[in-house]
Amino acid sequence: MSQHATLDPPVPAPTRPTAPRRRRDRGGTILVLPALIPVALLSVWPLLQGIYLAFTDTTAGRPGAFVGLGNFADLGSYGLFWDSFKIGLIWAVSVTVLQFLLALGLAVLLNMRLRGAAFARVLALIPWAMPPVIIAIMWKLMYDPRSGPVNGILSTLGIIDHNVNWLGDFSTALPAVVFVGVWVGMPATTVVLLAGLQSVDPAVLEAGSVDGANTWQRFWHLVLPSLRPVIVAITTLDFIWSFNEFGLVYVLTAGGPGGKTMLPMLFAYNEAFKYGNFGLAAAMGVVTVVVIVLLMFVYLRAQRRAAQ
Repeated sequence: MSQHATLDPPVPAPTRPTAPRRRRDRGGTILVLPALIPVALLSVWPLLQGIYLAFTDTTAGRPGAFVGLGNFADLGSYGLFWDSFKIGLIWAVSVTVLQFLLALGLAVLLNMRLRGAAFARVLALIPWAMPPVIIAIMWKLMYDPRSGPVNGILSTLGIIDHNVNWLGDFSTALPAVVFVGVWVGMPATTVVLLAGLQSVDPAVLEAGSVDGANTWQRFWHLVLPSLRPVIVAITTLDFIWSFNEFGLVYVLTAGGPGGKTMLPMLFAYNEAFKYGNFGLAAAMGVVTVVVIVLLMFVYLRAQRRAAQ
């Protein structure tokens, strides 16, 4: 062995936690319990109860018995439920994509050093600060076919020549609701994307400019790749939130006209509280959760492969 060779110092064996450390850990657990108890009572327990109901034939006023996979077998041939699922996918994808594109453009504008940018940021947050039910009532009045300002503005601009029943017509109800969904959710997406834009290293953009890249090339090849983790996170959350939407669409159309805006959550709600089939409605909820998890798994896996 060379006289210049050195031996690595021995790695000390892991020590067991001392009594004071165990007491500190126990004390931290006790401090967290007050926050965990409401979560367990208001989230975990209802979730477990819902899963249990999905395997029973419980109806309003009757406890019901265990039926195994009977409810899920009935859903396999329940065409109306799967129709609502298709509508839910169209709604969620449309809202998520349009919301992201508009929010990205707005975030880029707000990230520029323009006069009044701070005031514009405050205005952009207004829809986010309003309760969904209030927003739905407001837009329902705006869409009113007789006195709503939407028809008035479009008539003045010459886009339409007669009043349109936006929420009552088969061909316009879903697009009208999608527009409201985009308007409601765009502020949150804008804030997240704006935070991502402000975290991009200016030195990277400056290096791209020195290399001769124009504004579009810097945005496409430098900014967007830096935003990929933010984009994946916010689009995933937007899709889940949109697919699970209830209050906004319920106040606007209650699933009408003719079921054209009947989202899965609305369908399960009617099945439970209108027809009293709690077991079948719970099975719908379980199926919805499973499908969303599978879709998100495929989406996130595709994004991870694209990033490699």
